[in-house]
Amino acid sequence: MGDLKGWLQTRRAQGQLRSLSPLHKGTAGHIRLTDEPGELIDFSSNDYLGLSSHPALIAAATEAISRYGTGSGAARLMSGNLAIHQELETAIAQLKGKEAGLTFGSGYMANTGIIPALVGRHDLIFSDRLNHASIHDGCRLSGAKTIRFRHNDPAHLESLLKKKQENQTALIVVESIYSMDGDRCPLPALVELKNRYHCLLMVDEAHATGVYGANGGGIIEEDGVGAGVDLAMGTFGKALGSYGAYVAASKEMIDYLINRARSFIFSTALPPAVAAASLAAVKLIRQEPELRRELHDKVRFFKEALTKGGISAELGPSQIIPILIGDSKKAVAIAQELRTLGLFVTAVRPPTVPEGTARLRFTITRLHQEDDLALAARLVCEKLSTN
Repeated sequence: MGDLKGWLQTRRAQGQLRSLSPLHKGTAGHIRLTDEPGELIDFSSNDYLGLSSHPALIAAATEAISRYGTGSGAARLMSGNLAIHQELETAIAQLKGKEAGLTFGSGYMANTGIIPALVGRHDLIFSDRLNHASIHDGCRLSGAKTIRFRHNDPAHLESLLKKKQENQTALIVVESIYSMDGDRCPLPALVELKNRYHCLLMVDEAHATGVYGANGGGIIEEDGVGAGVDLAMGTFGKALGSYGAYVAASKEMIDYLINRARSFIFSTALPPAVAAASLAAVKLIRQEPELRRELHDKVRFFKEALTKGGISAELGPSQIIPILIGDSKKAVAIAQELRTLGLFVTAVRPPTVPEGTARLRFTITRLHQEDDLALAARLVCEKLSTN
């Protein structure tokens, strides 16, 4: 393990030491830290639609506890395959326009289970450089040769695909909305390349499901490329307000993953209350498109306020708004100063993002009030103008 104390001291000196702060949810769009008075406006939540506190999800989870108890008791392939799990998988398959679905314990477990099931040491993976850590770890676990292409650069990807042997199994894996930059993947171009070079295409929709598409089916729905995406993966723990993850694909692919994805096979099934809340959320986003409209209205309002306040940087197309600082220590210091002013915003530092690109990561949710967004934009602009 080496010198633990020395490692921690080095990380602290670099401004890259992480720690946990206990907190409580406050009023809409706010949190309260256990050891500090008052509420903070929360700009670090991925609960984009505010569904984690929605009455429909709470009622569904409560009813499931009464019906099934608190835990599933076993892995799905043992005696943990409850009816509620299969109801959820049917609903997620319909949402994504696929034949079947499969749930996992978390997004990390999904990516580290699915990717090694699809490819092995004689195969290729083409992975966007800014993919989530769970994707990179899944690639490493697979043993396949992993080739990273420049972020959102189909031309660079094609130059690499041209070197692939014709009969070689290859997987292209991307995110539809990138978690730290908030930018959007050019999916139509990637589907075209996937077809031309005979690859599998896997898309992580963690930050898009519920937020985009006429029914909340994500970017693959909004771009109309669902048929060209072989595996649509995503999570229930962000806009859907619950926990866990899923993949939607052909029935043949799902049957294959049931037999090959180790993180599915060897894990206890999701608690029934969690599965029921997720099912309620999937139904809700299809029935109430105004949830998305309200969120996007808040996103536009905040970006316009930042621009009017003097922020000239590109603020991106999504509900994830990164403001680049560069230096890790400076990013942490600004985040802490904003906290004293009532804003809870996370300083994201390496290794989560590349060296020299530390940033403040703002996420907007439907629960944010316009007065709070206006106040936050003013405070941010003032703070950045003096640093």
